[in-house]
Amino acid sequence: MALQVLGSIISFLILPWLPGPIIGMLLLVIGLVLLGGVPDSLERTAAVLLKYLPLLLVVPASGIVLSHQQLAQDALPIAGALVGSLLVAIPVCGRLLQWLVRRQEAR
Repeated sequence: MALQVLGSIISFLILPWLPGPIIGMLLLVIGLVLLGGVPDSLERTAAVLLKYLPLLLVVPASGIVLSHQQLAQDALPIAGALVGSLLVAIPVCGRLLQWLVRRQEAR
């Protein structure tokens, strides 16, 4: 929570084009890399939150159902954005996974 607030402050003062929670998440990743692992308390908290992750999809799903006509009108740009983001995300995730596996094997 503190990192999200710090990210929001950084977003407000320095990087208005980047959302504060994204900056907070980047700060968390940097902190975890510097620590060299995930603390047990954070790992337990994340495990509990992961159990309820599907509940977070209820709100976007209901929004999609309620605004299906608007989505149908903008289907082509939405499809382009989805395909574009997929083409970027898959190689990035692959590279990240390879890096993590190599790092894990080196230990």
